[in-house]
Amino acid sequence: MRFSVPVLIIFMILGNQNAYSQLETSKWVPDTDGLDFSGQWFFAYSDERTPQENSNEFLLKRGYVTVLKRFDKTFSIRVTQDIAVDHDGDGMGDIEIRLKYGYLRIRQPRFLVFHKPFIEFGLVHRPWLDFEQKINRYRVQGRMFLERYGILRSADYGVMAGALLGGDMHPDYQKNVSKNYPGKYGSIALGLFNGGGYEEVENNNDKLIEGRISIRPLPETLPGLQISYAGAIGKGNTELAPDFNFHNLFLSLETRKIILAAQRYSGLGSLQGTVLDENNKSLKQDGYSIFGELSIGQTRFKPFVRHDFFHSDLYSHKWSNKGWIAGLAYHFLNKSKVLIDYDYLETREPDFEIHRVFEIALEFAY
Repeated sequence: MRFSVPVLIIFMILGNQNAYSQLETSKWVPDTDGLDFSGQWFFAYSDERTPQENSNEFLLKRGYVTVLKRFDKTFSIRVTQDIAVDHDGDGMGDIEIRLKYGYLRIRQPRFLVFHKPFIEFGLVHRPWLDFEQKINRYRVQGRMFLERYGILRSADYGVMAGALLGGDMHPDYQKNVSKNYPGKYGSIALGLFNGGGYEEVENNNDKLIEGRISIRPLPETLPGLQISYAGAIGKGNTELAPDFNFHNLFLSLETRKIILAAQRYSGLGSLQGTVLDENNKSLKQDGYSIFGELSIGQTRFKPFVRHDFFHSDLYSHKWSNKGWIAGLAYHFLNKSKVLIDYDYLETREPDFEIHRVFEIALEFAY
């Protein structure tokens, strides 16, 4: 494992002017005001059964280490390292470290009708997945619906702007239900990106526009209810640059005891530019996903369930992928959790297959 160059760069810029002047006469002391470190690790024991093979192993599913530096109320920078096991090539089995986020954020208290608007520039968030993962908090189990089927990624090279709508939600709601995207009337995000995601190089000269808007229609009587729309338009990330777009309607409800979410997706082509007919024209795809989580009394145990349905015109069958995910989680230390889950997937790509995964997973966040 090599030492991370981006982390070195962060420490090089931490010192203020006084610290640099001290370097001439004494030991340099970095300015740690406004400096935060955080991490998120996904470990699991997984037993997987497919028509091709059966396997079981202890594994590192993912790891993230973040350094955040706030210079003042306006400017901040973030660097997040993505740590994973290499499953391909000569380095198979090695631990890989790559950049997930690396951006400058510029924030203002208000701009026109927007509350706490911000702009990110560099390797930034994409508008949709960060929002969904604040409602469905089980990324440790696996990817969210649209990412699982190659429709989008969580980060990309580009620029993104976002803001809350209205003021902040009531402090009781933020304390007891959710402090994420706490706009009284919702939130909004819009960005321009290379399009391939943080894991890919740009294979054409086209750019992708992706946006999201979330509305709270009843902020006083039913504050946890949100209606969201996310969409994108651009090209698939190949030299052919086939058409790519998607539309996703999302309905969510968050309370102290229950979280419910349902989404309906339709689109043309895929992020990778591989969903094509014999004339290299993009094909239609559609699907839906339903998610629910329940709190058991005053305990920290939370059962959860998710159902996915995904269809592509790439295949002639009535459906291509249909799956169920169910589990029981125990939440501890704020954002950490341990869970037992079962992932059942029926797929036609193009042959009928059944994939089953049983796992015990740990998410440790700090």
